[in-house]
Amino acid sequence: MTKSDNAAAIRAAILSENPTERELALMLSPAASEFLELMAQRAKAITKRHFGRTISLYTPLYLSNFCNGGCLYCGIAGDRRAKRAVLDEAQLRHEMQAVKAMGLEELVLLTGERMPEADVPYLAECVAIAAETIHNVNIEVFPMAEQEYRTLATAGCTGVTLYQETYDQAVYEKMHRWGDKRDFFARLDAPDRALKGGMRAVGIGSLLGLADPTYDMLCVYRHAKYLLKTYWQAGVSISFPRIQPQLGGFKADHPVDEKMLAQYIFALRICLPEIPLVLSTREPRRVRDGMAGLGISKMSVASKTTVGGYSDDSEESTEQFSISDERGIPEFREMLRSKGLEPVFKNWDSTYREPASYVTSEA
Repeated sequence: MTKSDNAAAIRAAILSENPTERELALMLSPAASEFLELMAQRAKAITKRHFGRTISLYTPLYLSNFCNGGCLYCGIAGDRRAKRAVLDEAQLRHEMQAVKAMGLEELVLLTGERMPEADVPYLAECVAIAAETIHNVNIEVFPMAEQEYRTLATAGCTGVTLYQETYDQAVYEKMHRWGDKRDFFARLDAPDRALKGGMRAVGIGSLLGLADPTYDMLCVYRHAKYLLKTYWQAGVSISFPRIQPQLGGFKADHPVDEKMLAQYIFALRICLPEIPLVLSTREPRRVRDGMAGLGISKMSVASKTTVGGYSDDSEESTEQFSISDERGIPEFREMLRSKGLEPVFKNWDSTYREPASYVTSEA
């Protein structure tokens, strides 16, 4: 294929009304970076068509940073000299009051890998407490069995976020030196188990920088398509986390710059027009400001990666990774409105918390 033929194929992929994995591969290719403006225009139009001018907001709350994992890239891995902490009931209720005062109605509860300090019974209690205050309570924790997910769904949990980190099995094994997380397939199958267990939504993604990002983005797309086909009544979202500075000083082997990140977001939006694409406070404000409404339809805000942290100043050493966008809600809300976007603090009601039961289709 000549250079002009390749350029024509990329342009056709961007403008396709029914893009497939072939079109996605073309848009993820290095040559497609020359068409970034066209991709941005297409992604913006698709985002507006399906999500209007809204950006859904949520915030994360770390319950515990105890962890038995040996992840090379994580600031709370078992061999890091991080101060360990876990919220008790009184502390959690205090945190929930602070989160509620911020006006947010979607919360993600996080822990490290499965530990006695933060196992399923603890999570179920925390979910139930959070659900007393917040309409939409999600978790981003360790993989579980189907029945364990059902226990949390019954307690009031509505969704699970679980990044595969990388879909390259060889790199995955290298990055996860010990612990339960070394089981590649147990993690890969967890979104299935979560939906079978009654969760209403799952969030997936890869940690950009660990392996070849083009390969990982193609695998994220395949994973999303499988989930959407099999659990067609469920919600699926995709996040785009990049490696950020953390205790341990891990450096990405495959760094993804801001231009590449934008290209991946635009390509996934064009190929998956109806699902939420998420960008967290890992990213600096200039990136988040630029991506809002331009493919991205959901963002975290006022985030803390310390255990607790909303009701008072927690110890810096409990951070999992560094936050890049430290703006509070008023400033972030004004930024969105200056771009003609409307922040959405609630798009879920607690009356829909009953565990879901899906009629699945064969993949």
